[in-house]
Amino acid sequence: MKYALLIYEKDGYYEPAPGGMKREEAFSNHRAFQGRHGGILKGGAGLEPTTTARTVRVAGERHGRTVHDGPFAETREQLGGFYLVDAPDLDAAIAIARDLPLAADGAVEIRPLLTQD
Repeated sequence: MKYALLIYEKDGYYEPAPGGMKREEAFSNHRAFQGRHGGILKGGAGLEPTTTARTVRVAGERHGRTVHDGPFAETREQLGGFYLVDAPDLDAAIAIARDLPLAADGAVEIRPLLTQD
């Protein structure tokens, strides 16, 4: 079964700012993760900062769809990247997610992909 591992971390954590992890270190950690789980990884990518994001919202039938700068999330953690994995079951997907390199306050949401029977 395929699962999306959605990586949430504090926005800007990987910028070379005081207290932040340098991108090169993060990339190195993810390459190591990919080496350990290469057989089941089916895709994935990091995402640019939320300052580059745009959101399309439905504003009711009368107003149509609008575009806004940023993701406008209600949390301080933002979607920073994802992996697509093919794991035998949810327990295996959880084990893979536990091995992901994350910021100290990061989180991984594990979501099964919809299947069409």
